[in-house]
Amino acid sequence: MAKNNLTIVTEFILMGFPDCPELEIPLFVAFLSFYLVTLLGNLGMIILIQEDVRLHTPMYFFLSHLSLLDTCYTSVITPQALATLAAGRTVISSGQCAAQFFFFTIFAGTECFLLSVMALDRYVAVSSPLLYTEAMPPRICWALVLGAYICGLTGSILRTSCTFTLSFCDDNHINFFFCDLPPLLKLACSDTKEAEIVIVFFGNFVILVNALVILISYLLIIKAVLKVSSSGGRAKAFSTCASHLTAVALFFGTLAFMYLRSASGTSLEEDKAVSVFYTVVIPMLNPLIYSLRNADVRAAFRKVAGRFQVSQSM
Repeated sequence: MAKNNLTIVTEFILMGFPDCPELEIPLFVAFLSFYLVTLLGNLGMIILIQEDVRLHTPMYFFLSHLSLLDTCYTSVITPQALATLAAGRTVISSGQCAAQFFFFTIFAGTECFLLSVMALDRYVAVSSPLLYTEAMPPRICWALVLGAYICGLTGSILRTSCTFTLSFCDDNHINFFFCDLPPLLKLACSDTKEAEIVIVFFGNFVILVNALVILISYLLIIKAVLKVSSSGGRAKAFSTCASHLTAVALFFGTLAFMYLRSASGTSLEEDKAVSVFYTVVIPMLNPLIYSLRNADVRAAFRKVAGRFQVSQSM
């Protein structure tokens, strides 16, 4: 009888960080700063790659899509988080919540596959430097990128359908700053066991398969580098992979910590801290990782900046 009296939820209330109201203003300033730096860095990277012909190579083609994905998935989350921090809480319809979850998982899932593609690209570049552009023509690059987007879309449809076919009754307060999986599962009033098994299995499968592709690619890269006779040549070959390895370690390390660990003994505040890192911080760091130690990107920036100064002085 009690079940018949349950009210079906048609909207959710995002609570943000209710246990730390004194941090709302500092967090708002930090989130806004990170978001602006993320937009500037990633959109700037895309413009640089489009404007400088020296960056018209497969590596930078993939990097431009990484910047696009970082821009998109942080834009799905951060404006909502800023609104929640500014108001203390935000009301969001169940449809909006499902849409946010859907698009976030598309972009995050696609990035997972794209990082694997970039590992394969690094292997081709290191093992066959003279034939690199011939081995990775535009049609192959586009096919690999489209494959990453299709895999991300497929995973998003599966995760979203499994999550939002659950019943949500009475309690509609999401103690989180966006519609993420852990708080939504805690709110569900129907049995979540089957949905959790499918979601966790697929999520673990995606992470492990992509991690395996990256691991095999780098084992092959190491094998190829060891064949280089000069120490300078080996150092140069490894340096071309350093930025990608750093991005992989940050992204997959955070995802593994978030989704591969046991649900028992974990706190929601811990989940929030990890989510902030991979939704707000990592998209900001990626353009810095790929530009600070990259002479080509720095040269392209100086060229574009010089062109802008000349146009301003005319």
